[in-house]
Amino acid sequence: MNRPDFYRFYQGPRILPFAPDEYDARLAILRKSMDEAGLSACLFTSMHSIAYYSGFLYCAFGRPYGLVVTQDASVTISAGIDAAQPWRRCHGDNITYTDWQRNNYWRAIREITGQGAALGFEADHMTLAQHALMTEFLAPIRAHDIAPATMRQRMHKSAAEIALIRQGAAVADVGGYAIREAIREGAREIDVAMAGRDAMELEIAERFPDAEYRDTWVWFQSGINTDGAHNPVTARKLERGDILSLNTFPMISGYYTALERTLFVGDVDAASRAIWEANVAAHEYGMSLLKPGASCAEVTEAINAFFAERDLLQYRTFGYGHSFGVLSHYYGREAGLELREDIDTVLEPGMVISMEPMLTIPEGQPGAGGYREHDILVITEDGAEDITGYPYGPNFNTVG
Repeated sequence: MNRPDFYRFYQGPRILPFAPDEYDARLAILRKSMDEAGLSACLFTSMHSIAYYSGFLYCAFGRPYGLVVTQDASVTISAGIDAAQPWRRCHGDNITYTDWQRNNYWRAIREITGQGAALGFEADHMTLAQHALMTEFLAPIRAHDIAPATMRQRMHKSAAEIALIRQGAAVADVGGYAIREAIREGAREIDVAMAGRDAMELEIAERFPDAEYRDTWVWFQSGINTDGAHNPVTARKLERGDILSLNTFPMISGYYTALERTLFVGDVDAASRAIWEANVAAHEYGMSLLKPGASCAEVTEAINAFFAERDLLQYRTFGYGHSFGVLSHYYGREAGLELREDIDTVLEPGMVISMEPMLTIPEGQPGAGGYREHDILVITEDGAEDITGYPYGPNFNTVG
């Protein structure tokens, strides 16, 4: 039997999250960056870059995947276990590599790039082992880290991306309302979380009937479990007076959106209410600062001063917001657009960013728990549009 190193396998209709023109526009910007860096080809290996430029979101399970872009080609590299699904879900061409012998992945890439190319790659994603294989099989005359340029590109959203993110924010609200309805004394965190997740999965399927459905999740925390923003769901049962943290995360074709709210079960004591209202005030103040021309560092320092005046700054636990787009809890962070002291990026129209101040009051102190509100805003020509609809604050979110 003749067993090839790689082959092409096409079947079924092609369905992508965006129109072909959207991907062509993204590739045109990338190719301009390639020209500026003197590159003849780029190899992308991360989930976020491959999805951003081709539409295909891979499932690795220990296998390598790639996207090779040249001045006249865009080719995804996928494993045989996926058959024709990568081709159906990608813009451009696709090559399937086999596992009949080791490193057929690199042989498939070499088929497109040849040897001795000036090659762009993602230094923040490629392992040392894979970098050694890249050098062995492709022998690039020069290897250049293209990741910073592609991150800057992803920070500026197209109209099509903003439309999808807007839909995601609405789905997050659906999950929030489902969670609110499920909150009651004695309910477990996991039960409440599943109510929110199921509502969002069904809503995504209704809005995007041709999509692939994966990765939508909820973090719903109670009591001491609210002290960290990313604490996993447990089977802890809700008690009257508990502080709660609602976090819904719908995923639509690799695009992440979020809703995060503080709630209380039944009633809220005076000390907790004071902290909660202070964090809500910081949230509203922070949203008012998001506008073109403001830098991430300036916004951060202003909110820091707001909390310091109230003797609360020492309870802040992380930055005040971040970019949205092709993102999940295991891929795609756009570190150049985060509301932190060490980020000097200036906000521009078309960027999408959250405002999410959080205070964590240690156990044993009045008002103990983690307080967080989170809205998504689209930077416009003269300000910002809040696309999150679920209400925040004690009046709506003291529940049960």
